[in-house]
Amino acid sequence: MRRIAVIGAILEKPRDSQKAFNDTVSLFKGIVKGRMGIPVAEEDLAVISITLQGDLDEINALTGKLGNLPGVTIKTAVSSDLKSDKNN
Repeated sequence: MRRIAVIGAILEKPRDSQKAFNDTVSLFKGIVKGRMGIPVAEEDLAVISITLQGDLDEINALTGKLGNLPGVTIKTAVSSDLKSDKNN
């Protein structure tokens, strides 16, 4: 079943983790619907929000890979199953 999910990520010392983070997200470009990044230079952080639409296995695979990157903290919110037919 397809779901909508939002990943909130904080990258500490983004110069060290941003390339690996971006490379990982690009592996899942088929489920990525949008992305917003905000640098917080005075704290040497980056805050990134990614909106996804995919099945739970795809979402979990991406969040697992991102959560294992050094200096990256991830939180994810996932919707209930999406109805393929809105009339049901």
